[in-house]
Amino acid sequence: MAGNPYDVLGVSSSASAADIQKAYRKLAKKLHPDLNPGDKAAEEKFKDVAAAYDLLGDAEKRKRFDSGEIDESGAERPQHRYYRDFANADGGHPYADSGGFADFMDTDDAFAELLRRSQQARANRPGEDMHYRLPIDFVESITGANKRITLPDGGTLDVKIPPGMLEGQVLRLKGKGAPSPGNGRPGDALIEVEVLPDRRFTRDGDDITLELPISLSEAVLGGRIRVPTPTGDVTMVVPKGSNTGTTLRLKGKGAPRRGGGNGDQFVKLKVMLPRPPDPELEAFVENWTKGKDHNPREGNAL
Repeated sequence: MAGNPYDVLGVSSSASAADIQKAYRKLAKKLHPDLNPGDKAAEEKFKDVAAAYDLLGDAEKRKRFDSGEIDESGAERPQHRYYRDFANADGGHPYADSGGFADFMDTDDAFAELLRRSQQARANRPGEDMHYRLPIDFVESITGANKRITLPDGGTLDVKIPPGMLEGQVLRLKGKGAPSPGNGRPGDALIEVEVLPDRRFTRDGDDITLELPISLSEAVLGGRIRVPTPTGDVTMVVPKGSNTGTTLRLKGKGAPRRGGGNGDQFVKLKVMLPRPPDPELEAFVENWTKGKDHNPREGNAL
């Protein structure tokens, strides 16, 4: 409690028990959390007022406070520690929740009715939602997966990842959160998805892109090659004369679309020369006259 309980309630030390209760009721009506949702300052003042009334509203505690035996918190003064137990050792008081208002809950005024409803609402309040972050592979974000989260208490939570999940999307598992403090339903588990990067694939909306190395022979002569996709390898035809940067499309091999179907996978070719360098290839290029005459930078504004 902050300060002298008489000052907190705004009464003199000679106030009667009825005056103390009247002052408390007036302040409680003004500061009660149910009347000031989200107002932390009012909530803290209400706690001080409730603690002050807990002390002064009890004739025995008030007498001991006035005589200096206990302090504002209800604890024994230091000089008496050797023969008295602390009062209210748990720091609680009967006015911390609606249960402590029984001394004036039998009245029919609007405040008493509010408290009755507030008590009932708290009893039926649902449990807290629990928040988790779940890393998944890029391929799992496209195809979907079944995952399991290990909870801090050692329990587990099975999560079904639907196909097409995006970074930061949240899955709600109803009833898998914290239990209600009363008779309400459990809270929900909110699973935020973290899509791990993949060295092969990148995503743009419902489409994905793959940069695929090809040999000089495949670039010049064309051919059929195997291409990885999130759902498995497929065969693709590389046209003759393909260059680095040539992009081919695999229709329907992208991420699932919300309205049905799938996006596409784009395959960007990258011509790779053999390593280590091939002397036969070097000799061919050295004697390749048309190759020397070809300037790929001409007309490209370089």
